[in-house]
Amino acid sequence: MTDEPLSVGMLGYGFMGDAHANALRSLPQFFPDAPAVSLDVLVGRDETAAREAADRLGFDRVATDWRDAIDDVDVFYNLGPNDVHVEPSIAALEEDVHVLCEKPLAPTVEAAERMADAAAASDAVAATGFNYRFVPAVQYAKQLIEDGALGEIRHARFRYLQDWLVDADAPWTWRMDAESAGSGALGDLGAHSFDLARFLVGDVDAVSGHRETFVEERVPEGESEPRSVTVDDAFAAHAEFANGAMGTFEATRYATGRKNGHTFEIDGSEGALRFDLERLNELEVRRGDGRGFETVLVTDDDDPYGEHWWPAGHVLGWEHTFVHENSEFLGAAAGGGEYAPDFADGLAVQRLLDAVERSDDRREWVTV
Repeated sequence: MTDEPLSVGMLGYGFMGDAHANALRSLPQFFPDAPAVSLDVLVGRDETAAREAADRLGFDRVATDWRDAIDDVDVFYNLGPNDVHVEPSIAALEEDVHVLCEKPLAPTVEAAERMADAAAASDAVAATGFNYRFVPAVQYAKQLIEDGALGEIRHARFRYLQDWLVDADAPWTWRMDAESAGSGALGDLGAHSFDLARFLVGDVDAVSGHRETFVEERVPEGESEPRSVTVDDAFAAHAEFANGAMGTFEATRYATGRKNGHTFEIDGSEGALRFDLERLNELEVRRGDGRGFETVLVTDDDDPYGEHWWPAGHVLGWEHTFVHENSEFLGAAAGGGEYAPDFADGLAVQRLLDAVERSDDRREWVTV
């Protein structure tokens, strides 16, 4: 492992830029064994806005072209809209620059395949930004499943419910454009559920899916003319797992009263689990022949990542998932180790998103 700080370039400085920059600033205090980093260059099309963001996030300089960044850095964070994921990530990997690309990996399967091929051919680490794998309670759930506490898994239910588009007058954004986003709630929310399903339960063989768009046009903020909404507002799917388990998936931006309700329930022959991201420090567990679920507070020192934080019961938040994610990613980048979820995982999820779309188009079950 090198003793020199890893120089970081970051494309994008919105929501995800805040989350990752905050994580990188937190690492030295809470994960002192993590590699040191220097926040070198922030990339954005608007130089003035990028400079303001660089001052806020702690970057030394800005660039308006991502090509000027990847030549000079060790690690590249691709946090732009989905249609900007492909070419910058591939170019960085071809230069053996480590890449963390936010999810979904690409707007299409074909583009995701190109990215996965570039990752396979590179000596660099390529990470897909599925941060919910790094919730301590999710890691604890993984341990229980691998230890056989649930027995044979029979049912898996995943839901991701938000309400930020319930208002029909909410403004149009790039997330509602198929060319920029690829898909709507399916890719933005469902991608997280599909990744957790693969992480916890296993591969999905086939799906039967349905999509719906409730509001066909919206007006961008500051404009007067409406633009078409060309992605789904909600989706639901049945799934057949390779291990024989039955699965259901649902995601929507129209679930009134739900702010960030990412939940899963997994039922096995010997036990069951329930999790809700809005109570992310807790895992509900049904063991053996007990009468019901017990709520486990996953904050002890011997729980996943517990030794890095506060005394037991002093709970963590959403932002800490990015600290855990970046610790693992940068550790692999500096030490030449493996990392998951990688671009192969991102491609696997992309194929599931595509399978739901194909199923909806054909009105039939499709093989992934």
